[in-house]
Amino acid sequence: MNDLYNLLLLLGLGAVVGLWLKLSVSRELAVKEARQQCRQYGLQLLDETVGLRGLRLRRVNGLRRIERCYGFEVSIDGHDREAARLWMLGSSLSELSLPRAGSASRESIAQPAPALDAPASNVVQLHVRRNRDADRLH
Repeated sequence: MNDLYNLLLLLGLGAVVGLWLKLSVSRELAVKEARQQCRQYGLQLLDETVGLRGLRLRRVNGLRRIERCYGFEVSIDGHDREAARLWMLGSSLSELSLPRAGSASRESIAQPAPALDAPASNVVQLHVRRNRDADRLH
């Protein structure tokens, strides 16, 4: 009886360590992607890090997959601090939201998601979303 308890405890501990390692690798991929996107759009990535902000299920090729949201902060001109976020599906970027240079509104840049359920002829182009409440302080 005691051996079974020890085995289950060891398996549980192994699962926690495995999950922690997997999340660490995912976070490093998100940091790399945030750096690349900031470089591409001429922004400065502040604190050189991202933080997990949320999880959601998304259907891809008929399968439900977990999509992770990472939040980070960027600077447009070096004197400000703006919030940004990116959604990762596996190791690929599925959505990106960055502040737009020259104004307080945000720009959402949609990246193509990997092979969604809809046929290619039914793909709808995504347009820039504008957040009217971006000027407000919360």
